[in-house]
Amino acid sequence: MKQSLKTQWFGNIRGDILSGILVAIALIPEAIAFSIIAGVDPMVGLYASFSIAVIIAFVGGRPGMISAATGAMALLMVPLVRDHGLEYLLAATILTGVIQLLFGVFKVAKVMKFIPRAVMIGFVNALAILIFMAQVPHFIGINTMTYVFVAITLAIIYIVPRFFKAIPAPLIALVVLTVVAIYSGFELRTVGDLGTISQTLPSFLLPDVPFNLQTLSIIFPYSLALAIVGLLESLLTANIVDDMTDTTSDKNKEARGQGIANFITGFFGGMAGCAMIGQSVINVKSGGRGRLSALVAGTFLMFLIIVLGNVVVQIPMPVLVGIMIMVSIGTFDWASFTYLKKAPKTDSIVMVATVAIVVYTHDLSIGVLAGVLLSAIFFVSKISKIKVEKRLLDATQYRVEGQLFFASVEDFLEKFDFDIEREKVVIDFTDAHIWDDSGVGAVDRVVLKFRENANEVEVTGLDAGSQKLVDQLAIFKSSNAKLPTH
Repeated sequence: MKQSLKTQWFGNIRGDILSGILVAIALIPEAIAFSIIAGVDPMVGLYASFSIAVIIAFVGGRPGMISAATGAMALLMVPLVRDHGLEYLLAATILTGVIQLLFGVFKVAKVMKFIPRAVMIGFVNALAILIFMAQVPHFIGINTMTYVFVAITLAIIYIVPRFFKAIPAPLIALVVLTVVAIYSGFELRTVGDLGTISQTLPSFLLPDVPFNLQTLSIIFPYSLALAIVGLLESLLTANIVDDMTDTTSDKNKEARGQGIANFITGFFGGMAGCAMIGQSVINVKSGGRGRLSALVAGTFLMFLIIVLGNVVVQIPMPVLVGIMIMVSIGTFDWASFTYLKKAPKTDSIVMVATVAIVVYTHDLSIGVLAGVLLSAIFFVSKISKIKVEKRLLDATQYRVEGQLFFASVEDFLEKFDFDIEREKVVIDFTDAHIWDDSGVGAVDRVVLKFRENANEVEVTGLDAGSQKLVDQLAIFKSSNAKLPTH
């Protein structure tokens, strides 16, 4: 159920502050890594994460969900940055915000109902796998102490909560092991190894691009792709957080909020972003539930950069790797193995295909769209089975059962015996429904084909929807109707 504004902000102050602090620390290496993927300075991703997290705290529709710079968005930016540079990326970010805002105004979130459960499960599992895969380069084949720190981090995360829950276990692991790493002198990779952090606040600027149609033609395709991918990931993540917290959220408000956040971020030197499944899971599992957690995450991120930048660069990567491995384990839907056995075979195929495509392409939108398309194909195949039963009573009767539309037309036409002459033929649609022009066309062909042999044909049992289509489109109702020659 929806929460009041007061509850969203102040209903869980301690939990939101502590989880927000942890999220802020975990955001730093990811923001830097995503900046590197996009081909821009690390500060572009850090500024984006600060700006988006703070703004979405006020205008988003899903309390407790964390939005910032993301890998899925960064991948889409690569060609734009490579061919045109950072200024065009900032302009594209602003336009992305405008497009997302319009999507929210026109209530695009209602398309979420067309994403099947199998695709949702596949999306979640693919994200969990991608989160884990992203950690592999940071701990495999480096040194023994890296493995030790990852193992200790995981041990703290899973053991400490059994005895002490006042402070999130990942935050305890992060602080304790960072201190140990700094004073022990162990050879470990740190956040500073990923890129240079400038201890400066973002400033307002207008993208240095020509304001003309040529610029629009360059950035619009990228902005549209960023807007769609960003909203898809944000709305799916919102659904996951809804389930984790047993609450509901305003998806159209979230779409508008994402648009506002990206629009403003582009003027402050940040790249486009969206909701982050990994950070949102960290936030929720660490006790974050309200808008305050996102605000704390954004503001504490900038505090870390400006005030504690010299300490932040010394945070050992193995600790953050351990936290993200915990996120991937917690994100993965382990019940999906049982689902594979119990669910219809087509749903299992859709789930596995969604996971495989997302993991292979590293593109969430392609995987989800492929899963939806595959589900649609299976659904059409399932309902396209049509039955026509012939009965010889006082007239030759054909009783039709099923759905008559473009995919079932061929089977429908094969069921009739057109050799009879000078008889009465009744085609009964009581247990059938005609859905489209192809279905009406098939009825036309059957009726006119029978009439060619001087048969009297009667079509009965049409429901209101089918009757309306037939009245609008059917040829056989005309007195001089002839079979179309095609």
